[in-house]
Amino acid sequence: MLEENIKKEVERQFEILSRGCDEILNINEFKSKLENSIRNNKPLKVKLGIDPTGSELHLGHAVPLRKLKQFQELGHEVNFLIGTFTARIGDPTGRSETRKVLSFDQIKENIKTYLEQVSIILDLDKIKVVYNHEWLETLKLDEVLKLLSMFTVSQMIQREDFSKRLSNNQPVSLIEFMYPILQAYDSVELHADVELGATEQKFNLLRGRDLQKNFGQEQQICMIMPILVGLDGVEKMSKSLGNYISVQDSPTDMFGKIMSISDDLMKNYYEMITEIPMNEVEEILKGHPMEAKKNLAGELVKIYYGEEKAREARSWFEDVFSNKNLNVELPEYNTDKDELPILELLQELKFISSNSEGRRLVDQRAVKINDKPVENINEIIKLENGIIVRCGKKKIVRVVK
Repeated sequence: MLEENIKKEVERQFEILSRGCDEILNINEFKSKLENSIRNNKPLKVKLGIDPTGSELHLGHAVPLRKLKQFQELGHEVNFLIGTFTARIGDPTGRSETRKVLSFDQIKENIKTYLEQVSIILDLDKIKVVYNHEWLETLKLDEVLKLLSMFTVSQMIQREDFSKRLSNNQPVSLIEFMYPILQAYDSVELHADVELGATEQKFNLLRGRDLQKNFGQEQQICMIMPILVGLDGVEKMSKSLGNYISVQDSPTDMFGKIMSISDDLMKNYYEMITEIPMNEVEEILKGHPMEAKKNLAGELVKIYYGEEKAREARSWFEDVFSNKNLNVELPEYNTDKDELPILELLQELKFISSNSEGRRLVDQRAVKINDKPVENINEIIKLENGIIVRCGKKKIVRVVK
């Protein structure tokens, strides 16, 4: 390849891969690695590690997975690392207390559906799925002590969550100090050129650079991905907070959930969960916010289900919420219960994340049964077959018994 073409290819790949990144440590090194990769036809080794502590993937998890897909499509070697050893410790990032240690049986159970969901985004036949118990379990005590000698206590307590807990007289166990060291050793074992991680993982990723240097390896690039804000526009996307979109949600659920976000979130979502060029996004956002949001929702459904399903989801949404046509297929709530208090019903439907949110929506007359507003937060709802429960502008189900 001509020198000029190599430079152009470096910039092309950099433009694709840097989109949506919060930080790249460091950019010059990254471009140099890309240039060497292109010049020598040698793919970069890219690492993303996950601990299988849960079983459901949402769009927040999909952000780094989609970045991996970009590396994959550009011909680089993707190492999808499952922390079958580190998950037993638990990543202390963002925690105010020590995590419970998971058993290997629990971890194996969590892995079962995880890869199936990952395959929605990544071609598993074209990546390396690796498990860190395969090398961490074989470390001898003298090797572990050598690793520990490469880090200091003052270095470890620079982590914000550790320092906060110590300043509040909350315990930090020595096993938690081991987590970033073992994650760093994964990079040494894999000879990683690039490691992806969320902003809260920055400390751990940098320790990978430190350890690789100590082992005489070329240091990895740390590609820091921002955390996707949830549907509430406040907290990070999280299953426990109920403000998430699952990668396994139905097309109509995906579309409807996107339509519930605030206008302020749209630019961020366009950048983080789609691949529409940002100059096109700027033009889309100059138009009517409702149309821009429908376009975003349609793009998301298209990514996971294809163009036809995206059109169907938009048509369904407009039928139900714009034209108020309820003679269409609606999400169903199957129950054998005869009645429930309204707040308990909303919680069970996952329409609200707290009773205070439910009270606010009832006060705003935003909760309706068969289009009749619920007037009292203590109201008991008779769960008759076929009744329709609405919450806000975008949440609706039909009760089925």
